Amino acid sequence: QVQLVESGGGLVQAGGSLRLSCAASGRTFSTNVMGWYRQAPGKQRELVADISSSGIINYADFVKGRFTISRDNAKNTVYLQMNSLKPEDTAVYYCNVYQLLYAYWGQGTQVTVSS
Repeated sequence: QVQLVESGGGLVQAGGSLRLSCAASGRTFSTNVMGWYRQAPGKQRELVADISSSGIINYADFVKGRFTISRDNAKNTVYLQMNSLKPEDTAVYYCNVYQLLYAYWGQGTQVTVSS
């Protein structure tokens, strides 16, 4: 089992910044993909960004140039730096670890961007 603990969500004004963190513990492996998804009310969960253990990164088009994902393999931690936040970024953000064909999810952290 893998446990994921997220932190860093909150309320911010449009144009502001937040940094999310997600620490993984338990049966983590050196080869995996860590990422962030989000789900707004009434919408499906969608990929925000992910990063492999070798550093390959994918971003959703709607965050390119505004968000930056990074990871610290020694700490099994993934980060999401979110800048220039918009009200449409309001959602619950979920940490995800994908390894050995299985996906693990965090409990989610609320990000609210006021206009």
